[in-house]
Amino acid sequence: MTALHRGYIAAPLIAAVWTFVIAITVAVAMSLVTGDAYRPSLTLSALCGAALGWAALALPGGRAVAGLCGAAVLGLTLAGTGPLVTEGAGPAGRLVAGALAGAGIGWPLAHILRAMPRGAMGRHEFEAAVIGLLSGIGYIFFTAIVVIPFYVMVMTSLKNQSELMLNPLDFSIDLSKGWALFRSYGELLTEFNFGLYLWTSFYVSVLTVLITLLFSVPGAYAVARLRFAGRAAFSRSILLIYMVPMIVLALPIYIAFSTTGLRNTILGIVLIYPVTTIPVALYMLQGYFRGLPAEVEEAGLMDGLNRLQVIWRITLPLSLPALASVALYVFMIAWNEFLLAFMLLDDPSKFTLTRGIASLNSSEIPRQHLMAGAVIATVPIMVIFLGLERFMTRGLTAGAVKG
Repeated sequence: MTALHRGYIAAPLIAAVWTFVIAITVAVAMSLVTGDAYRPSLTLSALCGAALGWAALALPGGRAVAGLCGAAVLGLTLAGTGPLVTEGAGPAGRLVAGALAGAGIGWPLAHILRAMPRGAMGRHEFEAAVIGLLSGIGYIFFTAIVVIPFYVMVMTSLKNQSELMLNPLDFSIDLSKGWALFRSYGELLTEFNFGLYLWTSFYVSVLTVLITLLFSVPGAYAVARLRFAGRAAFSRSILLIYMVPMIVLALPIYIAFSTTGLRNTILGIVLIYPVTTIPVALYMLQGYFRGLPAEVEEAGLMDGLNRLQVIWRITLPLSLPALASVALYVFMIAWNEFLLAFMLLDDPSKFTLTRGIASLNSSEIPRQHLMAGAVIATVPIMVIFLGLERFMTRGLTAGAVKG
């Protein structure tokens, strides 16, 4: 098959597949947001995409392709046909759906086919176009599986019981209610003590981070720098605790804490959480400490510093990215931990946030309160993670390359 023939076959096929994927994406998004009926058309998507792919062979440049795609899809959607078929949607909905579909098909399609010469497609250009198509589909798929559950959770938390019973699959929202949309959140904070649960989870997580760093920093430094009997075996066995599922340890922990009087106390939670976080913190920090130049610490020892002073004045300042990433990771583990909190806490005045959310899973409590509690638990940790992600990434990768 010649390069020209390969181009005339591959470009329409790639464009048809991409058009159908975007039609599915926009249809699902618009249906969730508006509650109206939007559906993709396989036949019309294939025909429209094939036509756009053929046009891409003849038109010079990606801008022309993007403009043609956007205008064609928008016009077809407004007419009630094309890759995206609207059933019962108003003119405004069709306009928004057409604009989204046109933008989603136009520029990305021009980007996918950017390496294609006019009138022909060689093997390398074909492979680049296929990789671009698969990459785009992958981005859409993984974004959807993350965003859709969160969107459903938020929208459900903004509804009342009558709306949920009338149509539980309608995830659109009535903005005319104003602040009344957030009634469930106010009731959680005033009637269900979620303000107390937030505070408890926060200081328990902070204490877990401090205790974890207090033990893991000297432990990781000893494994990375000092020479002692059993050092290699200890280094290899740090993560062995994770080979035993926590559910297997649940009963012994429950018996031990009940016997010692630590069950149903915040002290017991603060003592048991670091047990699950110290091993992974040790593993993360020892790799980073090994990557630090030993000559810097040796210079400090030659200047009269003892080992503890070297760690405090030299090693820890150089390890701030790793410490930040470990602290963030441990904080997220403690914030989201459920099994131990559910097993050890029975007093509502001592509930952590995850334990408080579990108490909402009852037939006597409206479903929107459970969703609102899940939002309250999810949003703070998402904000913290997104705000500090660069420190976590830097800390995780800084010790990966030595020298």
